[in-house]
Amino acid sequence: MTHPREVLLDAQAAAGVLPVCDHYSGVEARMRKSLQLQAEMAQEFGACVFDVTLDCEDGAPVGGEAEHAALVAELALGSHAGARVAARIHPVDHRSFAEDLRIIAGGAGHRLSHLMIPKVESLADVQAVDQVLNALGGAAAKLPIHVLLESARAVHHAYDIASHPRLQSISFGLMDFVSSHNGAIGSKAMGSSGQFAHPLVLRAKLEIASACHAYGKVPSHCVVTEFNDGAAVQRAAERAAQELGYTRMWSIHPNQIRPILAAFAPQAAELEAATVIIEAAQAAEWAPISHQGVLHDRASYRYYWQLLERGHRTGAQLPQAARIWFE
Repeated sequence: MTHPREVLLDAQAAAGVLPVCDHYSGVEARMRKSLQLQAEMAQEFGACVFDVTLDCEDGAPVGGEAEHAALVAELALGSHAGARVAARIHPVDHRSFAEDLRIIAGGAGHRLSHLMIPKVESLADVQAVDQVLNALGGAAAKLPIHVLLESARAVHHAYDIASHPRLQSISFGLMDFVSSHNGAIGSKAMGSSGQFAHPLVLRAKLEIASACHAYGKVPSHCVVTEFNDGAAVQRAAERAAQELGYTRMWSIHPNQIRPILAAFAPQAAELEAATVIIEAAQAAEWAPISHQGVLHDRASYRYYWQLLERGHRTGAQLPQAARIWFE
């Protein structure tokens, strides 16, 4: 019997199925702990429920960029089976940009899930990364690209950037976005609640989410700096998911991972209903059906299948009948 993913998601949409949490660390001890935690939680939930992104931009000491890149490559190569490990390299205009790609993508590309490129300003920046990776060849030439938009100019080009076929996800860089406005946006907009109140910040988030959905890419929400306040993290994640259309979010501390998973996870009743509808659709060979007096066709099937995908990616307890689709 045809798998629901093959029927309901085109190749672009299927490629955009990512864990809802992207966890960042750049100090060696924390990078190692992050990878260990990923392995432990994958065993707990039966799926890899968050990415680990090893950070060169903020993690590498000045003058020690090459050594840090080599460490990131070493950690990626030594990661556990089934791990999803990425690397954030330096921006395209940084002197270590090409060397980062050579060391990390060239040396450990086959173990990386993607590369994160910070401070992208235009489509030309994405094309520059694409060209270097293609020149490296091998696994590097196949690596998906994620980008971080951190300025008003970058947000202005969000649709062009999202159109690049190699691009998989766009993240919003809240802190740099606010500071790039030279004091015109107050510091409260960097906080967990203020970032949902300031019109310019809210507009930027919506532009990025809209651009991503227009091209089948994954919008990834920004950080919450109050990393010891789990309730604040979860509230922000819920608003990002329910109000702004984000399907992924950054974590900058292990304490933030579980609140993000909880915020993005569907409710048990939603998963039960989705399972019943997808089972009925599959039995009808994907023709329209009536369920509890409501018409369903491929448009609603797609919605309910994506709900089950999100349940799987957040480690939610799926109904027994749905588990076979994810084995």
